[in-house]
Amino acid sequence: MGDSNQNDIPSHHGVGETGTIAYPNETIRLLLERSTCRSFTDRKVPPEILRQVLEAGDHAATGGNLQPYSIIKVENAETRKKLAEWNSQDFIATAPVNLMFCLDWRRLQRWAELEDAPFTATASFRHFWISFQDCIIAAQNICTAADAMDLGSVYIGTVTESIRKTCELLELPQGVFPVVLLCIGYPKRRPAPRKKLGVDTIVHNEKYHELPDDELLRAFDRKYPDLKVEPTDERLDDISRVCRKVHSQGLATRCIEKIRRRGYISPVQRYFGLHYTADLMPERNTGYLKIMEERGFTWFKEYSSAGEGTE
Repeated sequence: MGDSNQNDIPSHHGVGETGTIAYPNETIRLLLERSTCRSFTDRKVPPEILRQVLEAGDHAATGGNLQPYSIIKVENAETRKKLAEWNSQDFIATAPVNLMFCLDWRRLQRWAELEDAPFTATASFRHFWISFQDCIIAAQNICTAADAMDLGSVYIGTVTESIRKTCELLELPQGVFPVVLLCIGYPKRRPAPRKKLGVDTIVHNEKYHELPDDELLRAFDRKYPDLKVEPTDERLDDISRVCRKVHSQGLATRCIEKIRRRGYISPVQRYFGLHYTADLMPERNTGYLKIMEERGFTWFKEYSSAGEGTE
């Protein structure tokens, strides 16, 4: 993942919202003004403040009240530096607190074993599905709590690029799997929230409704009004190659013709042709499934009961 010649490319996250809005209460303000912070001061987060923020994660909604997740709190400078290096994000090391959210069925499996209860959660897709939801819900609770305590935060989704090293570094046992990293600290400045698609685009009344093509294009134009990238020869070659690899020469020709006609690379061409490239993103699918199996999870395999055995 990543663009060539990134220094002269506008941020792929889009532009910030502007203007003053009257909110009905502080909770709504926090939610609607939430923004990602990638620049932190060297001020430490006081233990009592951090404890309150973490309590919000502990009290997040969770299926069956099972809480199949754990949070690895990282404040050690060397550990933060390694996470920054492996995720290619320097600011991870500058955030005073890194929180690694993990699926955790080991704790529940041990509980079942201690109480002589049956257990197959590490082989059940339905348990995977709910635990992944629970993990992210807890993370977002903490993200909102951090905002409420005047902290800033940023999610790091690239932990997938170094799963084995991360598991070793954090000494994660079998049955525990890293999902997302959340960096928190006091912001040097609080960025403006990014433009979004809007409720009328993402909310569907009663059933799914496809927007007409022109309305869909206008919605994305409003969200990304200034995300136009200069079409250098190198970028055009990269996009053309990706189009040919995952689709056809015909798409490559149409894509390049449209770019030349407009005079710029559009946001979606940049996203899937230069940044989250459509050829590379699916390539490690089977590798990730193998790592999950190594970690003790067989969610995506046919289940075979080991019942009626002897101990």
